[in-house]
Amino acid sequence: MDFFGREEEIAALRRIREASHEWAKFTVITGRRRVGKTELVKQALNDGKDTFVYILITRQNERTLCETLQAEVEAQLGVPILGQATGFGEILRSVLRVAETRPVTFVIDEFQEFDRVNPAVFGEVQKIWDDFHRKSKVNLLVCGSVTRLMRKIFFNKAEPLYGRNTGHLKVAPFPVALLKRIFEAQKPGFSQEDLLALWTITGGVARYVQLLLDDKAYTKKAMVRSVLSIASPFLEEGRILLAEEFGSEYATFFSVLSEIASGKTTFGELAASVGPDVGTYLARLERDYGIIRRQIPIFGRENSRNSAYRIDDCFLRFWFRFVFKYGGWLELGRAGDLERLVLRDFDAFSGYALERYFFWKFAGAGAYTNMGGWWDRKGENEIDLVCEDEVAGRIDFYEIKKNEDRYNAALLEKKVEAFFEKNPQKRELLHSIGPLSLGDM
Repeated sequence: MDFFGREEEIAALRRIREASHEWAKFTVITGRRRVGKTELVKQALNDGKDTFVYILITRQNERTLCETLQAEVEAQLGVPILGQATGFGEILRSVLRVAETRPVTFVIDEFQEFDRVNPAVFGEVQKIWDDFHRKSKVNLLVCGSVTRLMRKIFFNKAEPLYGRNTGHLKVAPFPVALLKRIFEAQKPGFSQEDLLALWTITGGVARYVQLLLDDKAYTKKAMVRSVLSIASPFLEEGRILLAEEFGSEYATFFSVLSEIASGKTTFGELAASVGPDVGTYLARLERDYGIIRRQIPIFGRENSRNSAYRIDDCFLRFWFRFVFKYGGWLELGRAGDLERLVLRDFDAFSGYALERYFFWKFAGAGAYTNMGGWWDRKGENEIDLVCEDEVAGRIDFYEIKKNEDRYNAALLEKKVEAFFEKNPQKRELLHSIGPLSLGDM
Protein backbone atom coordinates (compact mmCIF):
# COMPACT_ATOMS: atom_id res chain seq x y z
CA MET A 1 0.00 0.00 0.00
CA ASP A 2 1.31 3.43 -0.92
CA PHE A 3 1.87 6.18 1.64
CA PHE A 4 -1.27 8.31 2.02
CA GLY A 5 -2.16 11.56 3.71
CA ARG A 6 -0.47 12.94 6.84
CA GLU A 7 0.03 16.27 5.08
CA GLU A 8 -0.50 18.30 8.26
CA GLU A 9 1.90 16.16 10.31
CA ILE A 10 4.54 16.22 7.56
CA ALA A 11 4.30 19.99 7.30
CA ALA A 12 4.65 20.34 11.08
CA LEU A 13 7.73 18.11 11.19
CA ARG A 14 9.36 20.04 8.36
CA ARG A 15 8.68 23.36 10.10
CA ILE A 16 10.35 22.00 13.23
CA ARG A 17 13.35 20.87 11.16
CA GLU A 18 13.66 24.31 9.59
CA ALA A 19 13.52 25.96 13.01
CA SER A 20 16.22 23.60 14.31
CA HIS A 21 18.71 25.26 11.96
CA GLU A 22 18.70 28.18 14.40
CA TRP A 23 17.71 26.59 17.71
CA ALA A 24 17.98 22.92 18.66
CA LYS A 25 14.65 21.08 18.76
CA PHE A 26 13.66 18.07 20.85
CA THR A 27 10.32 16.58 19.74
CA VAL A 28 8.52 13.69 21.41
CA ILE A 29 6.39 11.61 19.02
CA THR A 30 3.84 9.25 20.56
CA GLY A 31 1.00 7.07 19.33
CA ARG A 32 -0.15 3.48 19.67
CA ARG A 33 1.87 0.76 17.98
CA ARG A 34 1.20 0.22 14.26
CA VAL A 35 -0.18 3.73 13.77
CA GLY A 36 2.65 4.69 11.40
CA LYS A 37 4.99 6.91 13.45
CA THR A 38 8.21 5.62 11.91
CA GLU A 39 6.99 5.78 8.33
CA LEU A 40 5.65 9.28 8.92
CA VAL A 41 9.01 10.54 10.21
CA LYS A 42 10.89 8.96 7.31
CA GLN A 43 8.47 10.35 4.72
CA ALA A 44 8.70 13.83 6.22
CA LEU A 45 12.40 14.12 7.00
CA ASN A 46 14.46 11.54 5.09
CA ASP A 47 14.44 13.65 1.94
CA GLY A 48 18.12 14.53 1.61
CA LYS A 49 17.77 18.11 2.87
CA ASP A 50 19.62 17.46 6.15
CA THR A 51 21.77 14.62 7.40
CA PHE A 52 19.22 12.04 8.56
CA VAL A 53 20.16 9.52 11.25
CA TYR A 54 17.67 6.87 12.37
CA ILE A 55 18.20 4.26 15.08
CA LEU A 56 15.90 1.74 16.73
CA ILE A 57 16.34 0.88 20.41
CA THR A 58 15.99 -2.82 21.10
CA ARG A 59 15.92 -4.62 24.42
CA GLN A 60 19.44 -5.96 25.01
CA ASN A 61 22.58 -5.28 26.98
CA GLU A 62 23.56 -1.60 26.61
CA ARG A 63 27.14 -2.35 25.56
CA THR A 64 25.98 -4.80 22.87
CA LEU A 65 23.26 -2.41 21.71
CA CYS A 66 25.74 0.45 21.42
CA GLU A 67 28.09 -1.61 19.27
CA THR A 68 25.32 -1.93 16.71
CA LEU A 69 24.11 1.64 17.08
CA GLN A 70 27.61 3.09 16.72
CA ALA A 71 28.12 1.37 13.37
CA GLU A 72 24.70 2.57 12.14
CA VAL A 73 25.26 6.15 13.28
CA GLU A 74 28.75 6.32 11.78
CA ALA A 75 27.44 5.07 8.43
CA GLN A 76 24.56 7.57 8.36
CA LEU A 77 26.61 10.53 9.63
CA GLY A 78 29.49 9.76 7.31
CA VAL A 79 32.05 10.30 10.07
CA PRO A 80 33.55 7.93 12.66
CA ILE A 81 32.86 8.12 16.37
CA LEU A 82 36.15 8.05 18.26
CA GLY A 83 36.73 4.90 20.28
CA GLN A 84 34.18 2.23 21.09
CA ALA A 85 30.97 3.51 22.63
CA THR A 86 29.93 1.45 25.64
CA GLY A 87 27.01 3.67 26.65
CA PHE A 88 24.33 5.52 24.70
CA GLY A 89 25.43 8.86 26.10
CA GLU A 90 28.65 8.67 24.10
CA ILE A 91 26.70 8.19 20.85
CA LEU A 92 24.31 11.05 21.56
CA ARG A 93 27.17 13.37 22.50
CA SER A 94 28.97 12.56 19.26
CA VAL A 95 25.88 13.30 17.14
CA LEU A 96 25.30 16.63 18.88
CA ARG A 97 28.92 17.60 18.29
CA VAL A 98 28.54 16.93 14.56
CA ALA A 99 25.35 19.03 14.63
CA GLU A 100 27.42 22.00 15.76
CA THR A 101 28.82 22.20 12.23
CA ARG A 102 25.89 21.03 10.06
CA PRO A 103 22.15 20.33 10.42
CA VAL A 104 21.39 16.82 11.66
CA THR A 105 18.03 15.17 12.19
CA PHE A 106 18.48 12.39 14.76
CA VAL A 107 15.56 9.99 15.23
CA ILE A 108 15.54 7.58 18.20
CA ASP A 109 12.73 5.04 17.77
CA GLU A 110 11.16 3.07 20.65
CA PHE A 111 12.95 5.39 23.06
CA GLN A 112 11.07 3.95 26.05
CA GLU A 113 13.03 0.69 25.69
CA PHE A 114 15.90 2.36 27.56
CA ASP A 115 13.74 1.79 30.64
CA ARG A 116 14.68 -1.89 30.27
CA VAL A 117 18.14 -1.45 28.75
CA ASN A 118 19.39 1.05 31.36
CA PRO A 119 17.09 3.62 33.00
CA ALA A 120 20.11 5.76 33.83
CA VAL A 121 20.20 6.72 30.13
CA PHE A 122 17.35 9.20 30.70
CA GLY A 123 19.48 11.18 33.15
CA GLU A 124 22.42 11.07 30.74
CA VAL A 125 20.27 12.36 27.88
CA GLN A 126 19.06 15.21 30.11
CA LYS A 127 22.62 16.25 31.04
CA ILE A 128 23.92 16.00 27.47
CA TRP A 129 20.94 17.96 26.11
CA ASP A 130 21.43 20.67 28.72
CA ASP A 131 25.14 20.88 27.88
CA PHE A 132 24.79 20.95 24.07
CA HIS A 133 21.42 22.26 22.93
CA ARG A 134 22.41 25.93 22.94
CA LYS A 135 25.25 25.37 20.49
CA SER A 136 24.09 22.28 18.57
CA LYS A 137 21.50 22.85 15.85
CA VAL A 138 20.14 19.32 16.06
CA ASN A 139 16.63 18.21 15.22
CA LEU A 140 16.19 15.45 17.82
CA LEU A 141 13.08 13.30 17.64
CA VAL A 142 12.24 10.46 20.02
CA CYS A 143 9.41 8.08 19.19
CA GLY A 144 7.65 5.76 21.61
CA SER A 145 4.71 3.37 21.59
CA VAL A 146 4.26 2.37 25.23
CA THR A 147 1.94 5.08 26.50
CA ARG A 148 2.56 4.49 30.19
CA LEU A 149 6.34 4.76 29.88
CA MET A 150 6.42 7.71 27.49
CA ARG A 151 4.15 9.69 29.81
CA LYS A 152 6.36 8.79 32.75
CA ILE A 153 9.60 9.71 30.98
CA PHE A 154 8.55 13.11 29.62
CA PHE A 155 5.49 14.31 31.54
CA ASN A 156 6.22 13.26 35.12
CA LYS A 157 7.79 16.13 37.09
CA ALA A 158 9.99 13.69 39.01
CA GLU A 159 11.74 12.42 35.87
CA PRO A 160 14.98 13.97 34.51
CA LEU A 161 13.59 14.61 31.01
CA TYR A 162 10.50 16.44 32.23
CA GLY A 163 10.26 19.79 30.43
CA ARG A 164 13.21 19.12 28.13
CA ASN A 165 11.22 18.43 24.97
CA THR A 166 10.36 21.46 22.83
CA GLY A 167 7.38 19.81 21.13
CA HIS A 168 5.02 16.84 21.27
CA LEU A 169 3.31 15.27 18.27
CA LYS A 170 0.72 12.57 18.91
CA VAL A 171 0.12 10.49 15.79
CA ALA A 172 -3.50 9.37 15.46
CA PRO A 173 -5.04 6.72 13.20
CA PHE A 174 -6.17 7.75 9.73
CA PRO A 175 -9.13 10.17 9.76
CA VAL A 176 -12.25 8.56 8.34
CA ALA A 177 -12.16 10.72 5.20
CA LEU A 178 -8.62 9.54 4.47
CA LEU A 179 -9.51 5.91 5.20
CA LYS A 180 -12.28 6.20 2.64
CA ARG A 181 -9.85 7.68 0.09
CA ILE A 182 -7.33 4.90 0.69
CA PHE A 183 -10.01 2.23 0.22
CA GLU A 184 -11.20 3.89 -2.98
CA ALA A 185 -7.65 3.89 -4.36
CA GLN A 186 -7.27 0.18 -3.63
CA LYS A 187 -10.80 -0.98 -4.48
CA PRO A 188 -12.77 1.46 -6.64
CA GLY A 189 -16.49 1.01 -6.24
CA PHE A 190 -16.30 -0.56 -2.77
CA SER A 191 -19.57 -0.96 -0.88
CA GLN A 192 -20.37 1.18 2.16
CA GLU A 193 -20.88 -1.99 4.20
CA ASP A 194 -17.33 -3.03 3.40
CA LEU A 195 -16.03 0.44 4.33
CA LEU A 196 -17.78 0.06 7.68
CA ALA A 197 -16.11 -3.34 8.14
CA LEU A 198 -12.68 -1.87 7.39
CA TRP A 199 -13.30 0.88 9.96
CA THR A 200 -14.78 -1.49 12.55
CA ILE A 201 -11.77 -3.83 12.40
CA THR A 202 -8.89 -1.36 11.93
CA GLY A 203 -10.11 1.97 13.28
CA GLY A 204 -7.86 3.56 10.67
CA VAL A 205 -4.61 2.20 12.18
CA ALA A 206 -2.17 2.30 9.28
CA ARG A 207 -0.57 -1.14 9.69
CA TYR A 208 -3.90 -2.94 10.01
CA VAL A 209 -5.31 -1.18 6.96
CA GLN A 210 -2.18 -2.12 5.03
CA LEU A 211 -2.36 -5.78 6.08
CA LEU A 212 -5.96 -6.17 4.97
CA LEU A 213 -5.65 -4.28 1.70
CA ASP A 214 -2.36 -5.94 0.76
CA ASP A 215 -4.17 -9.25 1.37
CA LYS A 216 -6.87 -8.02 -1.06
CA ALA A 217 -9.45 -8.41 1.70
CA TYR A 218 -11.91 -5.94 0.23
CA THR A 219 -15.19 -7.32 1.57
CA LYS A 220 -16.48 -7.80 5.10
CA LYS A 221 -16.28 -11.57 4.74
CA ALA A 222 -12.76 -11.46 3.32
CA MET A 223 -11.60 -9.12 6.10
CA VAL A 224 -12.94 -11.37 8.85
CA ARG A 225 -11.37 -14.41 7.19
CA SER A 226 -8.02 -12.61 6.85
CA VAL A 227 -8.01 -11.64 10.54
CA LEU A 228 -8.87 -15.17 11.70
CA SER A 229 -6.65 -17.13 9.31
CA ILE A 230 -4.15 -19.52 10.87
CA ALA A 231 -1.08 -17.38 10.07
CA SER A 232 -2.74 -14.03 10.73
CA PRO A 233 -0.62 -11.42 12.58
CA PHE A 234 -3.87 -10.15 14.11
CA LEU A 235 -4.39 -13.17 16.35
CA GLU A 236 -1.74 -12.24 18.94
CA GLU A 237 -1.84 -8.51 18.25
CA GLY A 238 -3.90 -7.48 21.26
CA ARG A 239 -1.64 -9.42 23.61
CA ILE A 240 1.49 -7.98 22.01
CA LEU A 241 0.13 -4.45 22.24
CA LEU A 242 -1.00 -4.55 25.85
CA ALA A 243 0.91 -7.18 27.82
CA GLU A 244 3.88 -4.83 28.24
CA GLU A 245 1.65 -1.86 29.06
CA PHE A 246 -0.12 -3.76 31.85
CA GLY A 247 2.76 -5.80 33.26
CA SER A 248 1.92 -8.48 35.82
CA GLU A 249 -1.71 -7.27 36.12
CA TYR A 250 -2.49 -7.87 32.48
CA ALA A 251 -4.89 -10.78 33.15
CA THR A 252 -7.30 -8.60 35.16
CA PHE A 253 -7.07 -5.73 32.68
CA PHE A 254 -7.81 -8.18 29.86
CA SER A 255 -10.86 -9.47 31.72
CA VAL A 256 -12.21 -5.95 32.16
CA LEU A 257 -11.67 -5.10 28.49
CA SER A 258 -13.27 -8.37 27.36
CA GLU A 259 -16.39 -7.63 29.39
CA ILE A 260 -16.66 -4.08 28.00
CA ALA A 261 -16.21 -5.33 24.44
CA SER A 262 -18.97 -7.87 25.04
CA GLY A 263 -21.44 -5.16 26.00
CA LYS A 264 -21.12 -4.77 29.76
CA THR A 265 -20.53 -1.04 29.88
CA THR A 266 -21.94 0.22 33.20
CA PHE A 267 -20.03 0.20 36.46
CA GLY A 268 -22.60 -2.10 38.06
CA GLU A 269 -22.39 -4.67 35.27
CA LEU A 270 -18.59 -4.65 35.36
CA ALA A 271 -18.40 -4.88 39.16
CA ALA A 272 -20.75 -7.87 39.08
CA SER A 273 -18.68 -9.73 36.49
CA VAL A 274 -15.10 -8.71 37.38
CA GLY A 275 -15.27 -7.81 41.08
CA PRO A 276 -15.85 -4.87 43.42
CA ASP A 277 -12.36 -3.42 42.84
CA VAL A 278 -13.07 -2.95 39.11
CA GLY A 279 -13.17 0.84 39.62
CA THR A 280 -9.40 0.94 40.15
CA TYR A 281 -8.80 -0.83 36.86
CA LEU A 282 -11.32 1.32 34.99
CA ALA A 283 -9.66 4.50 36.25
CA ARG A 284 -6.22 3.32 35.18
CA LEU A 285 -7.44 2.12 31.78
CA GLU A 286 -8.81 5.58 31.12
CA ARG A 287 -6.30 7.85 32.88
CA ASP A 288 -3.00 6.01 32.47
CA TYR A 289 -3.48 4.04 29.25
CA GLY A 290 -6.15 5.93 27.30
CA ILE A 291 -7.73 2.67 26.13
CA ILE A 292 -11.25 3.20 27.43
CA ARG A 293 -13.43 6.27 27.73
CA ARG A 294 -16.04 6.96 30.37
CA GLN A 295 -19.02 8.40 28.55
CA ILE A 296 -21.68 10.60 30.12
CA PRO A 297 -24.70 12.07 28.31
CA ILE A 298 -23.78 15.22 26.41
CA PHE A 299 -24.15 18.32 28.62
CA GLY A 300 -24.26 16.06 31.70
CA ARG A 301 -22.28 16.67 34.88
CA GLU A 302 -18.81 15.14 34.92
CA ASN A 303 -19.52 13.38 38.22
CA SER A 304 -22.76 11.89 36.92
CA ARG A 305 -23.33 8.25 37.80
CA ASN A 306 -25.27 7.88 34.56
CA SER A 307 -22.20 6.75 32.63
CA ALA A 308 -20.91 3.99 30.39
CA TYR A 309 -17.43 2.69 29.58
CA ARG A 310 -16.35 2.11 25.99
CA ILE A 311 -13.21 0.90 24.23
CA ASP A 312 -12.39 3.68 21.79
CA ASP A 313 -9.77 1.72 19.84
CA CYS A 314 -11.75 -0.12 17.16
CA PHE A 315 -9.23 -2.93 16.69
CA LEU A 316 -8.89 -3.66 20.41
CA ARG A 317 -12.66 -3.67 20.75
CA PHE A 318 -12.89 -6.22 17.92
CA TRP A 319 -9.97 -8.27 19.27
CA PHE A 320 -11.37 -8.54 22.80
CA ARG A 321 -14.90 -9.24 21.58
CA PHE A 322 -13.98 -12.07 19.25
CA VAL A 323 -10.31 -13.14 19.18
CA PHE A 324 -9.56 -13.03 22.92
CA LYS A 325 -12.97 -14.30 23.99
CA TYR A 326 -12.97 -17.23 21.57
CA GLY A 327 -9.25 -17.96 21.55
CA GLY A 328 -10.00 -21.53 22.60
CA TRP A 329 -11.91 -22.10 19.39
CA LEU A 330 -8.87 -21.08 17.36
CA GLU A 331 -6.62 -23.41 19.34
CA LEU A 332 -9.02 -26.25 18.53
CA GLY A 333 -8.88 -25.43 14.83
CA ARG A 334 -12.40 -24.00 14.74
CA ALA A 335 -11.56 -20.80 12.84
CA GLY A 336 -14.37 -21.51 10.41
CA ASP A 337 -16.92 -21.67 13.23
CA LEU A 338 -15.57 -18.42 14.69
CA GLU A 339 -15.76 -16.76 11.28
CA ARG A 340 -19.43 -17.68 11.03
CA LEU A 341 -20.08 -16.38 14.55
CA VAL A 342 -18.35 -13.06 13.80
CA LEU A 343 -20.34 -12.59 10.60
CA ARG A 344 -23.56 -13.48 12.43
CA ASP A 345 -22.93 -10.87 15.15
CA PHE A 346 -21.16 -8.26 13.02
CA ASP A 347 -24.16 -6.06 12.27
CA ALA A 348 -24.98 -5.58 15.96
CA PHE A 349 -21.31 -5.25 16.92
CA SER A 350 -20.55 -2.62 14.26
CA GLY A 351 -23.37 -0.32 15.40
CA TYR A 352 -21.18 1.54 17.89
CA ALA A 353 -18.36 1.72 15.33
CA LEU A 354 -20.77 3.39 12.90
CA GLU A 355 -21.68 5.96 15.57
CA ARG A 356 -17.99 6.73 16.12
CA TYR A 357 -17.44 6.92 12.36
CA PHE A 358 -19.93 9.79 12.07
CA PHE A 359 -18.54 11.44 15.19
CA TRP A 360 -15.08 11.54 13.62
CA LYS A 361 -16.45 12.49 10.21
CA PHE A 362 -18.12 15.57 11.68
CA ALA A 363 -15.07 16.32 13.84
CA GLY A 364 -12.83 16.25 10.79
CA ALA A 365 -15.14 18.61 8.95
CA GLY A 366 -15.27 21.03 11.89
CA ALA A 367 -19.05 21.04 11.58
CA TYR A 368 -19.88 21.25 15.30
CA THR A 369 -18.45 22.51 18.58
CA ASN A 370 -20.03 19.88 20.89
CA MET A 371 -20.90 16.29 20.02
CA GLY A 372 -21.91 13.20 21.93
CA GLY A 373 -24.64 10.72 22.68
CA TRP A 374 -27.47 11.35 25.11
CA TRP A 375 -29.57 9.02 27.26
CA ASP A 376 -31.70 9.36 30.35
CA ARG A 377 -31.01 7.62 33.63
CA LYS A 378 -33.79 5.07 33.17
CA GLY A 379 -32.61 4.09 29.71
CA GLU A 380 -36.01 4.82 28.21
CA ASN A 381 -34.75 7.51 25.82
CA GLU A 382 -31.45 7.44 23.93
CA ILE A 383 -30.18 9.59 21.07
CA ASP A 384 -27.22 8.27 19.10
CA LEU A 385 -25.60 11.60 18.27
CA VAL A 386 -26.36 15.13 19.46
CA CYS A 387 -24.39 17.86 17.69
CA GLU A 388 -24.33 21.50 18.74
CA ASP A 389 -22.95 24.41 16.74
CA GLU A 390 -22.51 27.17 19.32
CA VAL A 391 -21.54 29.71 16.66
CA ALA A 392 -24.69 29.21 14.57
CA GLY A 393 -26.89 28.66 17.62
CA ARG A 394 -28.30 25.33 16.48
CA ILE A 395 -28.41 21.73 17.62
CA ASP A 396 -28.96 18.64 15.46
CA PHE A 397 -30.16 15.21 16.56
CA TYR A 398 -29.28 12.06 14.63
CA GLU A 399 -30.49 8.49 14.78
CA ILE A 400 -27.85 6.20 13.31
CA LYS A 401 -28.96 3.04 11.54
CA LYS A 402 -27.19 0.92 8.97
CA ASN A 403 -30.45 0.82 7.02
CA GLU A 404 -32.23 4.17 6.75
CA ASP A 405 -35.55 2.36 6.29
CA ARG A 406 -35.46 1.57 10.02
CA TYR A 407 -35.46 5.26 10.94
CA ASN A 408 -38.51 6.38 12.94
CA ALA A 409 -38.90 10.17 12.89
CA ALA A 410 -41.79 10.23 15.36
CA LEU A 411 -39.82 8.20 17.89
CA LEU A 412 -36.77 10.46 17.55
CA GLU A 413 -38.98 13.54 18.07
CA LYS A 414 -40.23 11.96 21.30
CA LYS A 415 -36.66 11.39 22.47
CA VAL A 416 -35.70 14.96 21.54
CA GLU A 417 -38.55 16.28 23.65
CA ALA A 418 -37.26 14.21 26.57
CA PHE A 419 -33.81 15.72 25.94
CA PHE A 420 -35.19 19.27 26.11
CA GLU A 421 -37.02 18.48 29.34
CA LYS A 422 -33.67 17.55 30.89
CA ASN A 423 -31.78 20.37 29.15
CA PRO A 424 -34.24 23.28 29.00
CA GLN A 425 -31.45 25.80 28.32
CA LYS A 426 -31.05 24.25 24.86
CA ARG A 427 -34.71 24.52 23.86
CA GLU A 428 -34.28 28.00 22.41
CA LEU A 429 -31.74 26.79 19.86
CA LEU A 430 -32.71 26.02 16.28
CA HIS A 431 -32.80 22.26 15.89
CA SER A 432 -33.27 19.54 13.35
CA ILE A 433 -33.61 15.78 13.45
CA GLY A 434 -32.68 13.15 10.92
CA PRO A 435 -31.12 9.78 10.14
CA LEU A 436 -27.54 8.81 9.35
CA SER A 437 -26.92 5.50 7.61
CA LEU A 438 -24.40 3.63 5.47
CA GLY A 439 -25.28 5.84 2.54
CA ASP A 440 -24.01 8.89 4.43
CA MET A 441 -20.54 7.48 5.10
